[in-house]
Amino acid sequence: MSLLFSPLRLREVTLRNRIAISPMSQYSAVEGRAGDWHLVSLGARAAGGAGLVMVEATAVSPEGRATLGDTGLWEDGQIEPLARVAAFIRSMGAVPGIQLQHSGTKACTSPPWEGGAHLAEDNPDAWEICGPTEAPFGGTLTRKPRALDGAGIAQVRSDFADAARRAARAGFELVQIHAAHGYLVQSFLSPLSNRRTDEHGGSAENRARLLLDVVEGVRTAWPAGLPLSVRLGVSDFHEEGVQFAESLALAQRLRAAGVDLLDVSIAFSGPVRADVPWDTPAFMAPMAAELRAATGIATAMSWAVDNPEDAERVLAEGSVDLVMLARSSLADPNWPLRAAIALGEQDPSSVLPIQHGYWLKRWLGGSRVLR
Repeated sequence: MSLLFSPLRLREVTLRNRIAISPMSQYSAVEGRAGDWHLVSLGARAAGGAGLVMVEATAVSPEGRATLGDTGLWEDGQIEPLARVAAFIRSMGAVPGIQLQHSGTKACTSPPWEGGAHLAEDNPDAWEICGPTEAPFGGTLTRKPRALDGAGIAQVRSDFADAARRAARAGFELVQIHAAHGYLVQSFLSPLSNRRTDEHGGSAENRARLLLDVVEGVRTAWPAGLPLSVRLGVSDFHEEGVQFAESLALAQRLRAAGVDLLDVSIAFSGPVRADVPWDTPAFMAPMAAELRAATGIATAMSWAVDNPEDAERVLAEGSVDLVMLARSSLADPNWPLRAAIALGEQDPSSVLPIQHGYWLKRWLGGSRVLR
């Protein structure tokens, strides 16, 4: 058996393989409620053979939405639609997970296919945005946010914890805190976006305070037997941004706080020119490997891991425990089947539900080859 198709245990949850579907925002919810699109899109990837299927970035408060179409868990009425999605994912043999986020200065925008800019303040659908300071995110995101005070920071912590409780009630088995890509929690981590001079600014330890408070609140609210993940922007790839050495020290604290899986990603703290090595396959693997070796925490990564051979390689090298798929999964919901064929699994059809696998077993065993 290839490493990609070996099981992974996190607390009391076992993933059937090391293939995970990244949380990918669809901007298709209504009043925060998931609909048929989410059921069909995520359900297809669960039926396609992934071990973990993550629901997109889900807002912990109305003001934390990136767009009007974000899924949410800020009220009880949003539980049942997501429970339907989680139940179907589980029925296909995959573990249902969900990412929780607050968009911060990147909130209140149009969907990316409509430009992705901030809604104008006089737009009747617009809402107030917030951040570490009153500085806008930058680029096309020009609106001035409200700088969070102590009460606002405490509310963010509470909102994440309450959303985690609702996620558990909806039947999710893994929850992830979004602390990357320039959203609120990550914006406190980076000196590019956090110019505060109080206990939440300045030193790396102070800038990490919000994330650690959110982790503590979520870990308390989330069932003890279920794993907690953080998607962490470990580097801005910019000399004035988040440095990897800071993230290495932070990872030690996150593990001690009860984080079970670190999803290693990019910070994206603003529209600065970052020296990201986009053309290098699995370019986050060296950082993930160092975090894993230094802390003992399980790691996951995406970004430029699109083919089965690279996925198997980063697992074999000990860089990660889990490979996150995004666009490659959008292009092919049955990516795990193709991976099983490419890696020489004895019965590749077994990665699929019986309704598909039964009919494909003899077909794949003959002269036909999926390309």
